[in-house]
Amino acid sequence: MTIQRMDNVGIVVEDLDAAIAYFVELGMELEGRAQVEGLVADRCTGLDGVRCDIAMVRTPDGHSRLELAKYLSPAATSAGPRNKPHNILGTHRVMFAVDDIKDTVARLRPHGAELLGEIARFEDSYLLCYVRGPEGIIVGLAEQLG
Repeated sequence: MTIQRMDNVGIVVEDLDAAIAYFVELGMELEGRAQVEGLVADRCTGLDGVRCDIAMVRTPDGHSRLELAKYLSPAATSAGPRNKPHNILGTHRVMFAVDDIKDTVARLRPHGAELLGEIARFEDSYLLCYVRGPEGIIVGLAEQLG
């Protein structure tokens, strides 16, 4: 048996509204919001008394989704500073293909985005960069050239 598809990537946040605004500005669409709690949530997460607000955002093509979750109970715990470098074990990034990388970075800046390095050119194929947004989330952006 094989997997059917990747359904979503989950990201725990403190400010759900700010995270939604950031990803909507990036070009994702808000699919919906809900509150999750109860026995199934407890069993699935291995936590007791789970209650969290979630929002599902999807890419315009409908193939990829992020589940943004704000834990109300038990409270989210911090894994340390939010400005960690890109090479921390177990931490990486979510990457999106974009039409115009410079415009995308400019639109995300008012939402707290900052470049980790700079926009770099990979041969004659791509412009690439990593942007740190709200909650310290690292987003990769790739603009295909030609």
